[in-house]
Amino acid sequence: MLAIWIAIAVVGVVLLLSGTLFLVRRRPSGSSTSTLAPPEAPEAPPEAAPPKAPSKAPPKAPGRPPSRARPPTRPTPTGPAGAPVEAPAPEQPVAPAPAAPAPGAPEVAEAPEPVQEAVAAPPDLRERMGKTRGSFSGYLRALRARGSVDETTWDDLEEALLRADVGVKTTTALIEDLRSRVRSGELKGPDAVLDALKDDLRESLESAGSVELGFEEGATNVWLFVGVNGVGKTTTIGKVARRQAAEGRSVILAAGDTFRAAASEQLELWAERAGVPVVRGTEGGDPSAVVFDAVQRAQARNHDLVLADTAGRLHTKVNLVEELKKIRRVADRPPGHVAEVLLVLDATTGQNGLTQARQFTDAVAVSGVVLTKLDGTAKGGIVVAIDRELGIPVKLVGLGEGPDDLVPFDARRFVDALFD
Repeated sequence: MLAIWIAIAVVGVVLLLSGTLFLVRRRPSGSSTSTLAPPEAPEAPPEAAPPKAPSKAPPKAPGRPPSRARPPTRPTPTGPAGAPVEAPAPEQPVAPAPAAPAPGAPEVAEAPEPVQEAVAAPPDLRERMGKTRGSFSGYLRALRARGSVDETTWDDLEEALLRADVGVKTTTALIEDLRSRVRSGELKGPDAVLDALKDDLRESLESAGSVELGFEEGATNVWLFVGVNGVGKTTTIGKVARRQAAEGRSVILAAGDTFRAAASEQLELWAERAGVPVVRGTEGGDPSAVVFDAVQRAQARNHDLVLADTAGRLHTKVNLVEELKKIRRVADRPPGHVAEVLLVLDATTGQNGLTQARQFTDAVAVSGVVLTKLDGTAKGGIVVAIDRELGIPVKLVGLGEGPDDLVPFDARRFVDALFD
């Protein structure tokens, strides 16, 4: 029995020593205490932080206004993946758009910086009239080679004049005058006949009227350009503006052709080259309003010359001709002064141009003719027909496509070019 209790005691001592040794091995290094540390508890999952209790407002200082409470902060929105979504940028204030002009009100393009292009010397009339000279001079050489004047001489001379587009009426009048002078003995031989014809043409053209363009100092002068489609009115206006600006006059353009597509843009290109302003209207608008506004602006800005384009119109269309008359009346109201009504004719149209000139003269009292494309036709005799049948002077002639190829008409040089 005693042996059993001794065995139990030995086992207890062994167990106690074993436990003590185990605890000594589990003690952390560097610890100076023999107190055993309890085992670490596992980490708990993160929990949402409890809402903070609202802090009490500080006591109000005497004499200070109460502070406003800040509004609660909104939670940041998140996307589908939990990423925060950026807040939209604040809208910038938009400046109010400028007020649009009233419908139909003309627009004014300010004068651009003048293009520094020197005005070239005028082209040589004799050189540029090569086609007309080539046709007419052949007949003249054949006539001068004849020894006498007979019926064949008159037939050849008549054919030469008609081919040059002098016209039947004018040709008949010229030949009848020469025939009578031959019968009377005043003229003898083909050379005398041709010299007399040359003198008659020169005298007739020089007596038709002044080729100087009308201009009144101190007034707001208006030059109207009229004619059918395709004769070169807009190009003519641009060339005239360039020449007048180079001579020191203050020019403004009126884009009165509101019906043809791109007519205003074409005139603006010429205005840029000449360094002058242009007044334009809306497409399909009233051309009279454009001309009126250009005249008023010229008066306010001290421009002394308004060059007004008009829509190309058939001389047989009564309503369009009536509109042209209205433009003329509006342009002539004070302070405007219509100093020129220039009919632009295409020299290649020949006798049809004479019909146009007659109709436009009846409508708006044409004061002069601008004959374009004279360098590209053998029908230069239309100049003589216009002078003899209508009594309207040809004031300008176009001798090429260049900006300086529109020159004043010189009757003496024109006739010399035909006969030399």
